[in-house]
Amino acid sequence: MEKFGKSQPVKRVEDTRFLTGEGRYVDDIAPPAALHAYFFRAPVAHAKIASLDVADALEVEGVACVVTQADLLAAGVDATLPGTQVDNRDGSKGAAPTRPLLATGRVRYVGEPLAMIVAETLDQARDAAEMILFDYEDLEASMDLARGGAQLHEEASENLAFDWGLGDEAAADKAFAEAAHVVSLEVGDNRVIVNSMEPRGAYAEWEDGRIHVANNGQGVWGTKGHVVRVLGLEPEQVRVTNPDTGGGFGMKAMIYQEPLLVAYAAKLLEKPVRWIGERTESMLSDNAGRDLISVAEMAFDADLKATAYRVKSVANMGAYNSQFAQAIQTQLFSRVLMGVYDVQTTWLQVDGVYTNTTPVDAYRGAGRPEAIYVLERLMDRAARELGVSGYELRRRNFIPKAAFPYKTATDETYDVGDFDRVLSRLEAFGDVAGFETRKAASARAGKLRGAGLCYYIESILGDPSESARVEFNEDGTVSIYVGTQSNGQGHETVYAQFLSDQTGIPTHVIEVVQGDSDRIKQGGGTGGSRSVTVQNTATLATVETMIKAFTPYIADKMGVDAEDVTFDDEQFRAEGSNLHPTLLEASAMARADGRLDLMVHEERTTLPARSFPNGAHLAEVEVDPETGQVTLEKYTVVDDFGNLINPMLAEGQVHGGVAQGIGQALMEHVVYDDEGQLLTATFMDYAMPRAGDMPMIGFTTEAVPSTANVMGMKGCGEAGTVGAMAAAANAVQDALWEHGVRQADMPFTPHRVWQMLKEAKDRAA
Repeated sequence: MEKFGKSQPVKRVEDTRFLTGEGRYVDDIAPPAALHAYFFRAPVAHAKIASLDVADALEVEGVACVVTQADLLAAGVDATLPGTQVDNRDGSKGAAPTRPLLATGRVRYVGEPLAMIVAETLDQARDAAEMILFDYEDLEASMDLARGGAQLHEEASENLAFDWGLGDEAAADKAFAEAAHVVSLEVGDNRVIVNSMEPRGAYAEWEDGRIHVANNGQGVWGTKGHVVRVLGLEPEQVRVTNPDTGGGFGMKAMIYQEPLLVAYAAKLLEKPVRWIGERTESMLSDNAGRDLISVAEMAFDADLKATAYRVKSVANMGAYNSQFAQAIQTQLFSRVLMGVYDVQTTWLQVDGVYTNTTPVDAYRGAGRPEAIYVLERLMDRAARELGVSGYELRRRNFIPKAAFPYKTATDETYDVGDFDRVLSRLEAFGDVAGFETRKAASARAGKLRGAGLCYYIESILGDPSESARVEFNEDGTVSIYVGTQSNGQGHETVYAQFLSDQTGIPTHVIEVVQGDSDRIKQGGGTGGSRSVTVQNTATLATVETMIKAFTPYIADKMGVDAEDVTFDDEQFRAEGSNLHPTLLEASAMARADGRLDLMVHEERTTLPARSFPNGAHLAEVEVDPETGQVTLEKYTVVDDFGNLINPMLAEGQVHGGVAQGIGQALMEHVVYDDEGQLLTATFMDYAMPRAGDMPMIGFTTEAVPSTANVMGMKGCGEAGTVGAMAAAANAVQDALWEHGVRQADMPFTPHRVWQMLKEAKDRAA
């Protein structure tokens, strides 16, 4: 093929049904007569279970069953959830205590499920939960982000989940000892809740010896594997589907107890069972994100060239070793540890600790925001302490364009980049030259104004392999089967658009099929900004196979040799022939001739390497010194996403990601008390950004096409979040610096900012 997407800003086709209430979400597709599941959850953070008596609950009208962990074990169910393990620095494995589907022996966080009640109505299930007698012996909660405290698991001495390191510690120490300048900063990264618009939910039905589980996840094959394992079924007995899904953000990629238990109940009762989480229930039970403290240091020579970088982090794992947390906090964190800077020596050390809180998986960027946030906050501090602008310090340390492909000190190879070019575009696009004028205007109004820069890089993660199948249907439509799962990103539009660009098939006749383990044999799901790059690479290969398959058939129709036939992305052509069919016309001809072998085409591809989207974010804030209120006044983004298929969707992804990052920087914060009770379990207590909190976002791209895939794409799903946190935080720090504030950590709520200013004023006095 000679062209790879026409990069047109096509509007999303799926929005019509979403905005008119025609979406088919998991709570829409369950039969009206389905039984309702409800979960009885732990009211305390840490306790020994003395007794769990469900006898009275079973007598409540309408109750079909009440399930405990003891019931699951008696039924021979593998009633556990998996968790990754990384290697400790001494070569041993990280601690992976057993995580039961329903608590047994002890409860370890508020909201941990103890029993599942299934009844004819949700009210009956709730009434039955009130009848459960739960007797427990309180244990001390461990809430400190540090080793030690009340022991949660015998397998984890001092509550240490893992102790991991990467790099050359001795070389880093030597570089710091010989440095002309050393800059250090402690950086807090506050815990956040994802709060997807649609809470987690599931529906299951046992019929004719098979179980169908529908859940609002980010892929079907992981869930299918766990249903097979837990229920002891054969793979062909399990079908998993993802219907329309209202937000995922990585949180819904994880495996949870509820869908597995709903599947168990449906099989046990041989009736359909449904469950949808309530908002507070989700806040208590969804895997949380972030929650770590890092001490970062950078060594510079006399010319302000960075020579070494080291970070020591303590990361909260929550009460259990959740599915991906250890890996996310280590391998994924390390892949962009060095950011865009040419630093040859590094050392990263991470302590993961267990606490009596909801388990943590670092969604909303999966390790990249954490790494970039720490690095870019440190670069901002270094520029201030070394007396040079943040733009100049970054430029001195950028990996130069001529150095690509570039192997980082953490053994990651960046294929391409032109960071100076992107930063220069940001300076012009964001009107950096006019900042002092805007700052003076703010001062006349009694406000403090600050500007914050972040230059981020992220890596496209997840399974590098994906399949695409294109099928010509008898009614003249075309189906493309994909292995990813849309959670609101616009996949139905972009996949149809890309196939149309390569084949000339009109988008309105293309159906995108996703999220069904019966109809699609394998797939990597959605996560790590992989979807469009990996999936469209497979689509491109499928189109090439399809053209090769049709060409001899069309050549025979034209009466020419196959090598004389070309396809121009819309029609087959051959010199001397008046026949020039489109693919749709060719497929209709083939079907009429009985050539059903030409109706289905499929290929599976594997990317040879990851791509690395990068870009520069610039935030400007105003701070009211009387109240501490921070207002985001101006926000500018210049991204290098490589080649784009649909610029409108890319910009939308950036807008959403920036809002997520700004939400964490300015207002979002999970708070537990000393006893492990969640104090921010409703939207009355947990702040989320609203439209009025965001300015218009200036967005443009400066493409440096990737060499890691034939289309030159780099992915964009998480880019907004990766850059926004540090840009906003650096802007607030800039506004407060002249007033003596030297340590400013998220979230920048009015009270916290007011306190920072007051404490700085008191110190000065």
